[in-house]
Order: sequence, then structure tokens, then C-alpha cells
Amino acid sequence: MSFGGFYGPTTEPQSHALLAAALDLGIDHVDTANVYGMGVSETVIGSFLRGRKGPPPFRIATKGAITRDADGRRRYDNTAAHLGRELDGSLKRLGVESVDLYYVHRRDPSLPIEDVAETMAGFVKAGKIRAIGFSEIAPYSLRRAVAVQPVAAVQSEYSLATRLPELGLVQACEALGVTLVAFSPVARALLTDRPPTPEHAMTSQFMLSNPRFTEPNLSLNLARTDEFRRLAADMGTSAAALAIAWLLARSPAVVPIPGTRTVGHLKELAAGAELELDAEDLRRIETILPIGWAAGDRYSEEQSIGPERYC
Repeated sequence: MSFGGFYGPTTEPQSHALLAAALDLGIDHVDTANVYGMGVSETVIGSFLRGRKGPPPFRIATKGAITRDADGRRRYDNTAAHLGRELDGSLKRLGVESVDLYYVHRRDPSLPIEDVAETMAGFVKAGKIRAIGFSEIAPYSLRRAVAVQPVAAVQSEYSLATRLPELGLVQACEALGVTLVAFSPVARALLTDRPPTPEHAMTSQFMLSNPRFTEPNLSLNLARTDEFRRLAADMGTSAAALAIAWLLARSPAVVPIPGTRTVGHLKELAAGAELELDAEDLRRIETILPIGWAAGDRYSEEQSIGPERYC
């Protein structure tokens, strides 16, 4: 998403440098979507891949289903025709014949999820994708989909600031052998050493309307996470690395997908995979940031349209 300018301006050379650094760090999974920059993210990844020889060095995941009506309002289309067109467009931008994982980015409630799983299974049979996934679905929907077609992954927001997946989704993924791909694992930079300032939040269209980044909530969240930053420093690491390490300690089913525009931040995030937290470390983290610490919901009412609610 960062390649598409969601959190601020960037360039293709900067994104290419990030991808090269990821490979140097042993990172081999890249997650994108057709709507990140309206094709920009996929195009940038595709140009990086074309500049290299041999097969793609990454396991590539992308998504489809989000679109807009004639009035510009966001809607979700899970029909076979729409998902097929979007997938073909993604493959063209990426410059590959198939992707390792294709997600339904948001569920269209007008269609039974069993039918959508059948559509995705067709893409597997056609050789265009190797596995299917869903983003922001509820545990009960996951169970229905798995009954039709194996689901490799479910993508959902999960971090020390957003613990909702622990109320059913983590457990369902563990029981069904599904990977829980955790996006925004450092809480959109709140859990880093360089959290968004009120001035920065004013420049972000997303943060301008997001409850956690508008006042007075932002100031409250910055003050609360200051303690977490001090703890990370005491432990000799960065806040971002500690947040990633905490998430990896939650369940073997969890794979975090942090986003960034800078190589330095990427290295901080990757360092979290090398940290081993013991019971006392986890206790200290939970004392500072217990369940429910964050001020404000993770999404505004408008941003909440699409993700399935289950609690």
C-alpha cells in the first residue's frame, strides 16, 4: 500500500530499493492489491521483477473486489466476471502468469461466500493463482468457505492496538490450518519510534477521518505508546521490532505484513522476527498496552463498511 502513496509520497526507485533490501533480509512475501494507488503498486512491483533475471524471487499476493459505482461510491463486487477481469489486470501489471495468493479484498454480502469460493477455485484450476484468500471476513464466513475450497490465508488487521482477531479469528485459523495475515501490525506507525504527529495526521486523508488519529484520541494514544517506546529502548530494540515480535508470539498461524517506504524502517520491522520474547517480556508489554488501551475505534463509520463484524 505504501508504494501507492497511501501514507505519503514515494518514488519508483525508492520502492525498488525497498524490494531489493527485502530480498537481502530474507523476506520473500510481497502483498499488494489492484487498488493500491489504482494499479501503481502492482506496476512498481512488476517493473522491479522485469529488471531481474529468472523467476520472481517473491511469493506474490494481490487482491481484487473493491470498485466504485458511477457516483464514485465504493462498493464490492465478488462476481466471477469482475474478479476475473481484475485478476487479469493484476497479472498484466505485475508481468507474471500467475500469483501465489489471490484475495477477495472485501466480501460482497449479496453473494453466498460458497459461490465466491467456487469462483476462486476456478482461477486455481485455470493456473492463474496458486491459492485463495479472503480479507476482513468473519470466522463463520471462513468456515463456510473452507467447506467448499481450501483457503490459504485470511487477512485482517491485528496488532497490540487491534485485538479483535483474538475473539474467534485466530482460533478459527489455527483449527482450519489457515494463515492469519496480519496487516497494520505496528498500528499505522503508532507502535514505532517515529509515530505520526498531529501535523502529519492532518496531511493524511485516511488519518483525517480515522478516530485513532483525530484529537483528542491521537494525543492520548501517543502518550500511551510513549511507555511502549521506552520499554523497547530498555530492551535494546525498536518499538516496531517489539510490536512485530509480540505479534509473532501470539500464534504460529500469524504472519505480519508491515508496510513502509524506507529501508531503515524495513530493517527495524524485520528485526522483530529475530526477537524471542519470554513470559516476563510479554507480561511487561501487556501491562503497558493491555487489551482495549487504544482511544478510538480502528475505523470510522464509513471506513467500517466492508469488513465483516463478528463481535
